[in-house]
Amino acid sequence: MKKVQNGDTVTVNYTGRLVDGTVFDSSLNEGREPLVVKLGEGNLIKGFENGLIDMIVGDKKTVEIEVEDAYGVYNDYMIQEVPKEQMPGDVEVGTPLQASTQMGVVNFIVKEVKEDVVILDANHPLAGEKLIFDLEVLEVQ
Repeated sequence: MKKVQNGDTVTVNYTGRLVDGTVFDSSLNEGREPLVVKLGEGNLIKGFENGLIDMIVGDKKTVEIEVEDAYGVYNDYMIQEVPKEQMPGDVEVGTPLQASTQMGVVNFIVKEVKEDVVILDANHPLAGEKLIFDLEVLEVQ
């Protein structure tokens, strides 16, 4: 059987969870499909992609992905305080927002709403987290 290599298109079922067992994503949820992705194109976090290498169809394994190979460390410099009048209407904690910058589109989550300012967080929601993925390779092309 063919082993998964960089450049292959892989179909995989996965369940991602945090160290405390909280599931944050799964292709096994109702209405979801297995992930189909070409490796080596930067569409997956490094640790997930590396975990698939050398697996064959039917293989199942669990990979633990350190923060650096997942969404990186949580960076305080990615927190911004913005005047409320610059917000697109009323926002609440947890509201996702996007802004166009010189570096492209940036995604934010409203972290805190104060009287005159809103605190925005541009860190990925899973930044700073060690991730655990259960993987099952369904197809390799």
